[in-house]
Amino acid sequence: PPAWDGASRVTILLLGLDTEVKTDDQGQISPDRVGPARSDTMILLTIDPQTKTAGMLSIPRDLWVNIPGFGYARINTAYYNGEAYKLPGGGPALAMRTVEQVIGVPVQYYAQIEFWAFTRLIDDIDKITVYVEKKITLDPVGPGADEIVMPRGWRKLGGVEALAYVRNRHTQDGDVDRSRRQQQVIMAFRDKVLDPANLPQMVSAAPKIYGDIQAGVHTNLSFDDAMRLGMLMKDIPMESIQRGVINNSMVTFGNVTVKGQNQQILKPIPDKIRELRDSIFATGGALSPLAKGADALDLAKQEGATVSVLNGSYTAGIAGKTADYLKSLGINVVNTGNADQFPAATKVIDHRGRPYALKYFQELFRLNAGVQIVSKYDPTAAVDIEIILADDWAASNPMP
Repeated sequence: PPAWDGASRVTILLLGLDTEVKTDDQGQISPDRVGPARSDTMILLTIDPQTKTAGMLSIPRDLWVNIPGFGYARINTAYYNGEAYKLPGGGPALAMRTVEQVIGVPVQYYAQIEFWAFTRLIDDIDKITVYVEKKITLDPVGPGADEIVMPRGWRKLGGVEALAYVRNRHTQDGDVDRSRRQQQVIMAFRDKVLDPANLPQMVSAAPKIYGDIQAGVHTNLSFDDAMRLGMLMKDIPMESIQRGVINNSMVTFGNVTVKGQNQQILKPIPDKIRELRDSIFATGGALSPLAKGADALDLAKQEGATVSVLNGSYTAGIAGKTADYLKSLGINVVNTGNADQFPAATKVIDHRGRPYALKYFQELFRLNAGVQIVSKYDPTAAVDIEIILADDWAASNPMP
């Protein structure tokens, strides 16, 4: 991928694999992989340097989606297929393309962490502190490791305990609970590393941390870009990091037969997932730009989405007039013309996930987000957003 310019929004797919965990003679998690490589964990991390905000969106592994070139399957098989069929970019590339289609935003980078590196990084910083919201029984990996019953309350976790904590699915909400715990652990790690009181400890641990990251974290981010993003995250307060999970209200439950075996799947409800995405990418966090009262138009202009304005009304010239109006406001309109349809109401088609522009257009055109904003991810589309004008806009609009 191209080098990060330091100003654009960055979106990174965080991956953890479902390989069987193996231990060495000392009971440490081994670097050796055993078993199939499907993505056990998928978290979309977005960072906006312009507004000093960030967000995490967790994607359940049983989500039933269209995997490019392979048809419909659970989303966790995208990584496996990319590796098994030796596609360009392997498993990470196919996983990123699949997530792009499902969530509707471009994903430039990935970071895949090995289980052994996860445990060592937490041990390198001498444990993390989390608040256990419900009593949970963990099954740590390792010879002679006993089950751990954690009551509700604050708890310090070492590497092996933390791994068991983020992998446990045996709770009332299963994967949803697990996804929340994974985000919780990421935040706890961040808080421990960035706490000024821990600076001497972090400095002394830096060589080990660096070595474990180099050996156990695989990414297409350059070292320089990774360091710059790390410095940027230091400047983003916790209140400006929005977290979300695709939960049971955003899917329908189903069953399919694959190779003679019955599988339980989660079928996405696209509008609800898009609303969650926008809440994280555009309006997330108490200190997010829109929540702080930042002007939606200013944010849309900063985002720089390319826009096509098409006339789907019976009023001649309305597309050109609207395009000129939007250009006068600073919107990057690159195309006008006639639509091949006459919708009952104005609609916006989002090809690449431009949340600030969508938010502004929703206000300007008075759109019903669940009906008149359509997510149709297409990285080959000529523009980021298509606006198809209808008679409602032609009859009533703020243009001079």
